[in-house]
Amino acid sequence: MERTRSGTTARTDLRAARAALPAELGDAVDRFQRHLAAERGLSEHTVRAYLGDVTSLLAGVTAHAGPGAGLDAVTLPALRSWLAGQHAQGSSRATLARRAASVRTFTAWAHRTGLLAADPGPRLAAPGKHRSLPAVLRADQADSAMAASAAGAEQGDPVALRDHALLELLYASGVRVAELCGLDLDDLDRERRLLRVLGKGRRERAVPFGVPADAALERWLSAGRPALCTDRSGPAVFLGARGGRLDQRMARRVVHDAVRSVPGAADLGPHGLRHSAATHLLEGGADLRSVQELLGHATLATTQLYTHVTVDRLKAIHDRTHPRS
Repeated sequence: MERTRSGTTARTDLRAARAALPAELGDAVDRFQRHLAAERGLSEHTVRAYLGDVTSLLAGVTAHAGPGAGLDAVTLPALRSWLAGQHAQGSSRATLARRAASVRTFTAWAHRTGLLAADPGPRLAAPGKHRSLPAVLRADQADSAMAASAAGAEQGDPVALRDHALLELLYASGVRVAELCGLDLDDLDRERRLLRVLGKGRRERAVPFGVPADAALERWLSAGRPALCTDRSGPAVFLGARGGRLDQRMARRVVHDAVRSVPGAADLGPHGLRHSAATHLLEGGADLRSVQELLGHATLATTQLYTHVTVDRLKAIHDRTHPRS
């Protein structure tokens, strides 16, 4: 409930900030919003983040150039002044990097559509963010979490069956929690053990999963889901206790509760389980390009965050595979 209130407050604040902009700048924000949502297919949360950053920039431009400011006031000095102000207010390196990326996306779009005569964005420098890795489960800890979940499902309680299938599928496939909660029944290819997933940017991919996840999914679909299914369920694979499509917050809670039961394990959510899956794939010998495809990363650079394998293992691979090792 708290997250819902926070989201509502953020939307209200964004609307108020947008309404305070001069007409030309406000219209540009509206067009940019349609571009992000309709043409790029970004999620509501991502669109709101972009708009918040761009609206903040344009409010700063208005404050300096006056209430009649137009897009021609969005210059490199204006961008630098705004970013410096964000830094002075205590924004972190990661936040500054994200906001700079947002406004660069905006100025590139505005230039491409003829709203800006020149694009100042590429010349806007921002401090590089520290790309920290989330905690990760060891393989034995992941096994313990799955075993505990399986034991909880032994009595056949529908919610316990759902939770076990959810955990097994998240860990087996490495999909995002939004992708998992968005699965429909016809997205399952049980014969080939594949998921059809719609990821970021509405990119579709096929993701394999293993035998344990298939067994847990079979029990959920045959014995658990029918017990929770209502007129509200539609084709959703995973259902909430009242029959609607499972909420992402509930899925996160399921993961946190399961991992918390493992002695010595860090408190992880679905992203940590995704990270664990990627790490264990790489440690098992999977190549980086394959893991990139499985995870649905647009660039290999993102997948490289998961390559925190030990130097000893890299040396062992080199010794085993390089002709002049």
